[in-house]
Amino acid sequence: MASFLRKILFGNFYYLANGIIMKQPSYWLRHTFLKRILGIKIGQDSSIHYGCFVAGGEFGAQISIGSNSVINRFTYLDGRFSLTIGNNVNISHYTIIQTLTHDVQSSDFAGKIGAVTIGDHVWIGTRSTILPGVQIGEGAVVGAGSVVTKSVDPYTIVAGCPAKKIGTRNRGLTYKTKYFPLFNSDIQI
Repeated sequence: MASFLRKILFGNFYYLANGIIMKQPSYWLRHTFLKRILGIKIGQDSSIHYGCFVAGGEFGAQISIGSNSVINRFTYLDGRFSLTIGNNVNISHYTIIQTLTHDVQSSDFAGKIGAVTIGDHVWIGTRSTILPGVQIGEGAVVGAGSVVTKSVDPYTIVAGCPAKKIGTRNRGLTYKTKYFPLFNSDIQI
């Protein structure tokens, strides 16, 4: 009975988060709710933008985000299993990051889980999809619209469906991705 009640309680928290809180212009309100109610770890100067969708379980979302990372508008963050995002990561608009899917070979459509880890200084392009069990190494770049089905080596540039290596990124990255535009715009003060 306690597990059932916990599921109902957290179900309501996710409803509030995705239906109301994530649509508010205040970073403080969004971040405070995500940290204190859903248990998401958000590093200093990281930003989770308007319209993102957060999934999680009855004990909160298993999401950890490092410092100076940007989760742009309308990104889907699946925290039903472990999702770790490093420092100085830029996740572009409409990205989908999944930690749970279904086994296509399963006769009963069984779930298939896998932790997702995104290293420091990774750039994920707009409308990309990261599937369960994928690790994206430090400094890697995922081209816009890519579907990442396998892990990506550090400083590798991948693109396509499924994503394949198309190049190598320069090492020695020192930038910080601090991005807090006003309201739901791209205007930053």
